[in-house]
Amino acid sequence: MNEKSDEKKKIYYAIFFPAIICFLVILAFLFERGMGLDFKIGGVFPREIKALPNIFTMPFIHSDLGHLANNIFSFFVLSVCLYYFYGEFASKVLIFSAILSGIILWIIGRDAWHIGLSGIVYALSFFLFFSGILRKHMPLIAISLVVVFLYGNNVWHLFPWQKFDPISWEGHLAGAVSGILFAFIYRKQGPQKPVKIWEDEEDDNDEEDAIWMIENNLDNNNEKNIK
Repeated sequence: MNEKSDEKKKIYYAIFFPAIICFLVILAFLFERGMGLDFKIGGVFPREIKALPNIFTMPFIHSDLGHLANNIFSFFVLSVCLYYFYGEFASKVLIFSAILSGIILWIIGRDAWHIGLSGIVYALSFFLFFSGILRKHMPLIAISLVVVFLYGNNVWHLFPWQKFDPISWEGHLAGAVSGILFAFIYRKQGPQKPVKIWEDEEDDNDEEDAIWMIENNLDNNNEKNIK
């Protein structure tokens, strides 16, 4: 019962924070559309000092319903995986990735308003992929493969394919760099590949048994020789 209860708590915990963030993003979109406002200026405009703090508001702003739906679904799936498998430092990865990817975007981005959750989505997908590979732990490698299956085509959006590409590939690239960096930084924390200590213990016991048998044989031989 305790194991089932702990597993339920773990699942609820993994869903709780991503659900709240998704709710706030959707709420911001509905408020913007409902009030006839334009939140675009809440995005990041590269190399504008006044726009630097907007790295905290950019993820909550989306251009249209399709943009919102794509980002919300991807973010929810990836962030639930993050909190389920890396719960002890998941919030750190999420927050630091948002900040670092925003700063990188602010440095390398084109002179335009950059908005949306996609930078964080790329950070999470690259973190989950490389974190599983670095740990060499089969369940986490399986998650890496799932991420590749679901979001493998994301790699094509890391670079500009059109002269006036409307998609913020700079934000995607910034997120990917952040995800890889934090996968490396936190590689020693959280779940790790189990070490098979019992094999060594069995070997030691076998050696001790063999020594004991040899000593017994010697003693028996000595007794026979004495007789």
